[in-house]
This record gives sequence, C-alpha cells and structure tokens, in this order.
Amino acid sequence: MNGFTYHNPVKVVFGNGTFAQAGEEAAKLGKRAFVVSYGDGSVAGTLARLAELLDAAGVASEQFLEVVPNPPIEMVARGVERAKAFGADFVIGIGGGSAMDAAKAVAAGVLYTHGDLWNMVYASHSNVTAQPPESALPLLLIPTLPATGSEMNMCSVVSSTTRGKKSYIWADCLFAKTAILDPELTYTLPPFQTACGSVDAISHVLEIYINGQDKSDLLHEWQLGLMRTIVENLPVVLKNPTDPDARAELMWCATCGLNGWASPGDAWTPMHQVGHVLTSRHGINHGSSLAIVMPAWMDYHKALKPARYAAFARKVMGICGDGKTDAQLADEGIAAFRAFIKECGVPTTLSEKGVTEADIPGIVEGVKSVSFNADGVLSSNPPVTAEALAEILKKAL
Repeated sequence: MNGFTYHNPVKVVFGNGTFAQAGEEAAKLGKRAFVVSYGDGSVAGTLARLAELLDAAGVASEQFLEVVPNPPIEMVARGVERAKAFGADFVIGIGGGSAMDAAKAVAAGVLYTHGDLWNMVYASHSNVTAQPPESALPLLLIPTLPATGSEMNMCSVVSSTTRGKKSYIWADCLFAKTAILDPELTYTLPPFQTACGSVDAISHVLEIYINGQDKSDLLHEWQLGLMRTIVENLPVVLKNPTDPDARAELMWCATCGLNGWASPGDAWTPMHQVGHVLTSRHGINHGSSLAIVMPAWMDYHKALKPARYAAFARKVMGICGDGKTDAQLADEGIAAFRAFIKECGVPTTLSEKGVTEADIPGIVEGVKSVSFNADGVLSSNPPVTAEALAEILKKAL
C-alpha cells in the first residue's frame, strides 16, 4: 500500500431538505455572495429560492449566469470582473460540475496575481508551467447533479476556447468551506443527465481501481463497494426519479468518488485525459466520453490484472464466478458493464458520436500535447504509450 498524506477540510451538510440551510450557511462566510450558475433556465427555480434564502439571512447577492459545459476560462474572466465590481466577499457555485468548477475558478481569479487566468491551469504534464492560485474567496458549493465530486475536492476543470484545450486547476484554496448536498435538488434531472453523472462518478473510482497501485485491500474493497452502489441505484432512479433513498445514494457516491477517500496513495486519471480531448475536439459530453473510453480501456488491459477484473465482475456487476477462470470473468464483467451503460441510455462507442478511425491520430496527439508526461507516456499503471492509446481508441469505435 502506497504512503499518502490526506487532507480534506470541507464541511458537508447532507440530506433531504438541507437546501433550506443555504442562507444560514452563507451568512457564516460573508455578506456579499457572488452566485455562479447556468442561465439556461435549468435551475431557475432553485436560484430564485436561493436568492430568497440569502436575503432572509441578510446576505446581498448577485447572480452570474453565464456557465456552460466545460467552462471556458474566457467566461471565468468575465465572472472575475463582475465579482470584483460587486465587491463579493465569497462565492456560491450551484449546479453541476461545470457550475461548481467555474465558481472555484472565479473565487481564485478574484485574488490571482500571476497574470492571465490560464496561467492557473496545468495545461501540459510534460512541461509544467502552471502557477496555481494561492488563495481564493470562500466557497459554498451546492450540487444539483451528482457526478464530478467538485463539491468536496480541490480541482476545477476548465477549458479555453481560443486554445482548444481542456485541463484543470489544482490547489488547496479550491476546497469549499461548506457543501450542501440535498438529494431533493436532483429529482427533476433528465434521465440522460442522471445516467451521465453516475457514469462519471463510477469512472473516478474505476480509474484508480484498474490503473492504480497493485496492493491495497481496503482501498480496493471501498472502490468496489462504491461502484456497486451506483450500479444498483441508478436503475432505481431511472425508473422512479423521486426515490429518496436511491437519489441520496447516488449523490453521496458521487461526492465520495472524488473527495480523496477512493484514491489515497494514487493519482492516476488516464481515461479522464482521453475524455477531455474527446470533449474539446468532438464535443462529446464528459459522461459520454468516459462511457466510451472505459470499456475499451478495460478490454485492452484486462490480461494484465485478471484477478482484479474478475473481482469487478463478481462484486460490481454480479457475475457468478462458479467454474470460471479469472479471464472468463473479466470478459463477462466488461461485457456486462458495457451493456449496463447502454441500457441506461449513454453511448458506449465513438461511432455513435460520429468519430471515425481517421480521427484517432488527432485524438492521440491531443492527449499527448496536454497529458503525456516528460517520459513521453500517459501516466498510469502500467504507463500508456501513444501506440497503445491508438489501439484502445480503435476498440472504442
């Protein structure tokens, strides 16, 4: 088991109806709240209720409703200027991962002193020039989509329209002071968004499970249990969107998937690096990009860790292991996982999104330019070469 240092200072307020505490929790952070969210109407009612709660708590607020998926740093810059003009002393991010990531970037950008905001971003793993933020305005995060775990981690994923890239900001100051997790806020999510969010939450744990350290019994059992809980509860929610218990399970799993509990001693996220390029180059939404990459990645690597893949098949996908070899179980588990994703309404192949074999070299180059390390490989266990990545993508066609 690898050594690690673990630190997570986020206060979590969890449970049905806890959104009602937003004003009370906000008042503990400041008097002037800059609210970052979407302007497409998807959370309009929630935003209106938040404004009422803030006003009742004596907190002035201004809403910045320009967030779009894969938040562009150019949009973040506009938010920073608005927040400064308003005199914000803390930031609220409300919505899915994009809204919370944008809120984090704005909170850091208000106090950033190293020039262009893109300088905060780890835009190249082989030549790291990022100057991460050292401080940020206090953050209150309120997820309405269980997916990214942004509410309880120190990462903000952003993109650049002008550069055609997507990567991340990573700094201690991006931890929220408080996160309010109210499963009731997810009841009206469309089925596709619900499914994509759950696939994303699985990916955060699966990445570490199959690409991380070789020996860590408790960690691996934790990962398997979290993935199994999502696999068991997602179909329940798709059948009954207001099931309180299943919604609560999905929300807490998404948070726990990327708050560090599933990855102490590990930091490999190679499939996400591929997914970011599928998003930036081909417009594939984040959850779908991972749904496409995961089964192909597993199929390519299954022979290297057959016992681990067999455990996934038995303990996550419920495959009976009687009389079967680990190799047979691995194949059945991957097939069942792909079928599960597809049954939940999420694409599992590149061809479904219009990507062809001719596009693969460009995707590989995109991953290389941002995510390959100084040794010329994608960090993983084992490391992945450009040639191997091309073969994985062919399996995803």
